[in-house]
Amino acid sequence: MPNCKATIGLLVNDQPGVLVRVAQVFTRRGYNIENLVVSQAHIRNSSRMTITCVGPEAELHQIILQLNKLVDVIHANDHSDTQTILRELALFKIGCSVTERTEVLQISEVFRGKTVDISTDTITLEATGTTEKMDALRELLSKFEIKEMVRTGKVVMARGDQVT
Repeated sequence: MPNCKATIGLLVNDQPGVLVRVAQVFTRRGYNIENLVVSQAHIRNSSRMTITCVGPEAELHQIILQLNKLVDVIHANDHSDTQTILRELALFKIGCSVTERTEVLQISEVFRGKTVDISTDTITLEATGTTEKMDALRELLSKFEIKEMVRTGKVVMARGDQVT
């Protein structure tokens, strides 16, 4: 049975234990959660979850059905094949000399990155974009010393009138 990668958006009640119950649905079906982002939603007392997971393709439909049956899940949608806006935030702390700084800033500029901190030996960049763009930025910055890197993982929003 081939594995597939899925991006699932959930709107849930902001209650203790909801995350555990959601994760259990994936565990029981043999899916690995690769990426999990949880944040406050636009609706009072609710949270938005974006989950990127990998597992058997045949189980994905069942996972969505089971998620929608959970008491605290308002709705769950598979966004793998829908028109969505996907973004990821990354922070890179780069060890570089004053002479290397110009090149680091030029690379950052190509990716519309922002400089959020600078010292004599390091520069910290912030960038947003698709996972692929963040991977490409990391690859270009790898010729310098990446002292730290933090990535949020994907967040998703449906385009147009569709509900996330």
